[in-house]
Amino acid sequence: QQGALLPTENDLDLAINGDGFFQIQLPNGETAYTRSGAFTLNANGEIVTQQGYRVLPGITVPENAQAIEVNESGQVFAKLPAQTALQNLGQFQIAKFINPAGLDATGDTLFLETEASGNVTTGNPGDENFGKIQQSMIEQSNVNVVEEITRLITAQRSYEMNSNVISTTDEMLNTVNQLR
Repeated sequence: QQGALLPTENDLDLAINGDGFFQIQLPNGETAYTRSGAFTLNANGEIVTQQGYRVLPGITVPENAQAIEVNESGQVFAKLPAQTALQNLGQFQIAKFINPAGLDATGDTLFLETEASGNVTTGNPGDENFGKIQQSMIEQSNVNVVEEITRLITAQRSYEMNSNVISTTDEMLNTVNQLR
């Protein structure tokens, strides 16, 4: 489910409001997917994740850019000196899956496509059934802490009960063996 969107002061913090994932190129060339839009620029001016992985389709921001704007449909613009019009740098695409719960979590908020997730479908943000991009926002965790702690306590109690059953069964078998 969608996490709450938190405003930030960073032009490269992007959140997806709705369905979809950002596409990330891993060092081995494989494509990973994430909803974490806390992006930055690398030394070459490319938009990258906090880990330094390139965000696809590989948008490069000029060194002299004074500001970066990203609209809801994922188009990236830069304000350059001595220009009144914004320069279009490219457009993000969003990836969707039939079963996002089937993605393989690899850590650092990155996921890989699996047979269980189904094939990837890409589209422009804001298109039908694709979320919109919100600039200077990040998506907060969608984990309900109270619910997860309750599940943890329930699992712990179940483990304790099963452990007691095994111990009692073991004691009963020892008693039976001693009667022979």
